[in-house]
Amino acid sequence: MNHSSRQNLRRAALAGAFALAATGLIAAVQTASAPKNLIDLQKDPSAVNRGALETASYSGVVKRVAPSVVKVTVLIKPSQTSFQGDGSSPLPGMNDPALRQFFGQHFKQAPETPEGGLGSGVIISKDGYIVTNNHVVEGAKNVTVTLSDGREFPARVVGRDPQTDVAVIKVNAKDLPAIIFAPSRNVEVGDRVLAIGNPFGIGETVTTGIVSATGRRAGLGLKYEDFIQTDAAINPGNSGGALVDVEGRLVGMNTAILSRSGGFQGVGLAVPSDLVGNVAENLVAHGKVVRGYIGVGIQDLTPGLADSFGLSAHGGALISDVQPDSPAAKAGLKSGDVITAVDGQPIDSSGRLSLAVGETAPGASLALDVLHEGATRHVSVVTAVKPASEREAGDEAAPASDQGVLNGVAVGDIDGNTRRELEFPDRLQGAMITGVDPSSAAARAGLREGDVILELDRHPVNSAKAAVDLSASATGKKTLLKLWSHGNTVYVVVDETGDTVPDGAP
Repeated sequence: MNHSSRQNLRRAALAGAFALAATGLIAAVQTASAPKNLIDLQKDPSAVNRGALETASYSGVVKRVAPSVVKVTVLIKPSQTSFQGDGSSPLPGMNDPALRQFFGQHFKQAPETPEGGLGSGVIISKDGYIVTNNHVVEGAKNVTVTLSDGREFPARVVGRDPQTDVAVIKVNAKDLPAIIFAPSRNVEVGDRVLAIGNPFGIGETVTTGIVSATGRRAGLGLKYEDFIQTDAAINPGNSGGALVDVEGRLVGMNTAILSRSGGFQGVGLAVPSDLVGNVAENLVAHGKVVRGYIGVGIQDLTPGLADSFGLSAHGGALISDVQPDSPAAKAGLKSGDVITAVDGQPIDSSGRLSLAVGETAPGASLALDVLHEGATRHVSVVTAVKPASEREAGDEAAPASDQGVLNGVAVGDIDGNTRRELEFPDRLQGAMITGVDPSSAAARAGLREGDVILELDRHPVNSAKAAVDLSASATGKKTLLKLWSHGNTVYVVVDETGDTVPDGAP
């Protein structure tokens, strides 16, 4: 590792994207003082029957459930841009040709004439509340719902939550066939599921497949991604439709496909029913989702990170950062702790932790199982509403030079101008990376210009000199770094004994 010139600090400003991104833990919840829910969701908590042989027909299930799935037709305000066949979309992350949100019709921007589109929805209450995707109704001028019996109703948008791609609309009708919710936390890989919706606007269609994965984070640009993945055929127009189990209960809402062609290729994604129900209740009660907060940055605990921390467990959510004066800080959680359970429910990933916290309300107490320096302890943390700003005071540092581990990495101090230009938090202290040899192990591990080294092998770094000294005195060829990168705090292992695969949140 060597120290670089002050000029390089400026050039590092908007260097390439960092391969690791920690997930700030904020989640969709009800307010502590929320009024009684204005929506009566029908729920069946029992597990699906997994013991019986596969039935020869699902016609009985479809007849019972299909009336709960509706067609949603929208006119979009001219100022809005809907999903286009060329891959452009207002939803972050959708410009990747391998990721296609499916909105129904592929319309281009029409500056004078409202655009039209089709999607699906699911009736969740007898008095006319319907869930669909946010991207189906975003910017809608008019929304029309068509029931399976042919009746049409104008609908109003009750509320939208872009962070989960869930929206609620309402029609003035009574005694509608509301779907029954099953707990998506009980869904297992291999369970048979049916997808019901209106692909291509041709009419209600049913496809079947199995659950391919749960807890899937597909990188669609949503704040909360914990998708159920299925190979049940899903196509344009299925957005907002129902994914049900073999007993006809809602386990998810069809939302997206991963595809290189724009058509279905065996990978469909659905928002889990637990999250759909929670967000819907918030939107009906408040018109928006109030989000709780415990104030930690988290990432998946990979085998490489577990080994560096001396842990035998490879599951859980690794805490990479704890915000000062946050609920987590007050509860005694530390950077490097691993959360393995919430209220007795196992946590196998950072995404699972986000969802678990997301189902609680601000002011609620959560019982956490935490691995702290290899020993399990039980911690109670009370959720809060996320503060407007989390930045706090900090100091600058001074220069140095070195040799040791992290070969090919150049570091410098953070001066006042750099702090302002790169919008570093006031409390941020460390050694800024000003150069990385693209052929080095550090580059393969994901280190980039503009990242800030906060710790090296669990020792704090508050200056370039400190980073150089620790690098020179390090033993072994594996280095555990704590980094600040593009607003997130993450751990990463640099292995100079051979090729390195980045560790951290995908």
